[in-house]
Amino acid sequence: MLSINFVSALQGAFKIPELRARIIFVFAMFTVYAIGLHIPIPGVNREQLQRIFQDQQLLEFLNMFTGGALRKLTILALGLNPYITASIIMQIFSYADPRLREMMREEAGRRLMQQRIRLLTIAIAVVQSIGLIATFRSAGALELTGIQYVQVIIAWTAGAMFLLWLGEQITEKGLGNGVSLMIFASIVASMPYQVARTYEAVRDGAVSFGQVLLLLAIFVATVWGVVYVTTSQRRIPIQHMRRIVGRRQTVGGTSYLPIPINAAGVIPIIFAISLQLLPATILQMIPYDRQNPGPFFSFLEQFVRLLTPGGTGIIGVIGSLLYAFLIFVFTYFYVSVVFNTDEIAENLKRQGAFIQGVRPGKPTADYLNDVLTRITFVGAAFLAFVALMQYWVPTITRIDTLTIVGGTSLLILVGVAIDFARQLQAQLAMRQYEEMMTGKYM
Repeated sequence: MLSINFVSALQGAFKIPELRARIIFVFAMFTVYAIGLHIPIPGVNREQLQRIFQDQQLLEFLNMFTGGALRKLTILALGLNPYITASIIMQIFSYADPRLREMMREEAGRRLMQQRIRLLTIAIAVVQSIGLIATFRSAGALELTGIQYVQVIIAWTAGAMFLLWLGEQITEKGLGNGVSLMIFASIVASMPYQVARTYEAVRDGAVSFGQVLLLLAIFVATVWGVVYVTTSQRRIPIQHMRRIVGRRQTVGGTSYLPIPINAAGVIPIIFAISLQLLPATILQMIPYDRQNPGPFFSFLEQFVRLLTPGGTGIIGVIGSLLYAFLIFVFTYFYVSVVFNTDEIAENLKRQGAFIQGVRPGKPTADYLNDVLTRITFVGAAFLAFVALMQYWVPTITRIDTLTIVGGTSLLILVGVAIDFARQLQAQLAMRQYEEMMTGKYM
């Protein structure tokens, strides 16, 4: 039903000149992004670079958000990773600090917050650039002179800010959330490489046709599950009492308070994997003899493997359990700061509304907190399952060349597609309403 509505909405949008221009603008920005993915930086050893990506899970995770630019070490190698990190950090601070939350209610406060996010994005981009250069130089994949070192840092930081600018242009002149669409485009841009590797594996006989069919079946089932959970919500009935304000009388009735099952989105997964792979990131930046690491660095390498999800044996089980635990922790934390049950209960009380069978005030807050706790558990379990699918699917299908089937990437793709479809349908509904009202009063 969702796909049918989206196709019909897209056909209707192309009949309206303004919406058609906005959609074309979005694809024009995607084209600019695709060109930037192929502008290289100097001093890259391609053969050594490919060998590094075969063994480094963290780099593959970061590469997923760069459209393959990190694997090629182009000027857009950082992608929107610095902005994603900066926006999540500032978002958590804004919800945790009442003063920032109050400031965000005004337009001037939101502009100030965006400026802070941009400044933090620049700082994170510089730090990530230095870290990646140290990682690739220590592995022999990048050879830079002194001036080239500075040039690459500037180029990568400018590339990250350029992508942020493209996203803002899409938001202003296109359709939908520009940054989300740019992340969507980066994941889609990395898919041809994965599909090509899978095709080569089938052609060479390393992968059978039955394995591919199993992979496609898991992909379809996962997409259906993500769509179902993403669009599901618990609707709590709210009873409104009849009120008299001056000479006006408001009619009582029943409405609903929707609570999404997956209220946290993909943020807990990103935070969990970033924190869990932080020791591996730091270890990669430290120059040491990886062929003969010695007792101390051997211990650090074993510790990093213990923290990495999706490994083999008991180490892989411990890493996966830790990954799922962190997802649960961040999901509950994010939902607790986004849904303030005390504030919701107070607002309902001021509006003369109440939940049937529950007294206003603290009992309402306790009831909402109980419902939210149970729903959040389901949402966190869903996020943990989808995140671990990224590691389970290659084991089940014995195909490790197509990582789009499970994990963060698929969750983002489906979420952004659903949001874009909803905004497109909202734009069509708004214009149909305007046409109806204009015709009514002509």
